[in-house]
Amino acid sequence: MPQLNPAPWFYILVASWLILTAMVLPKILNYVFPNEPNTQDTIKTKKDSWLWPWH
Repeated sequence: MPQLNPAPWFYILVASWLILTAMVLPKILNYVFPNEPNTQDTIKTKKDSWLWPWH
């Protein structure tokens, strides 16, 4: 069964992953988000109680 011979397919797999990691991933990792997330305060603020009637 020729499909069990890994010689040409393994080379194609390794070559495609090398191309992916060498060319595509650095471009994706250099992407800068337009809005950087802000850190939240660790101090919790007091919430106002609910003053409306329930009926």
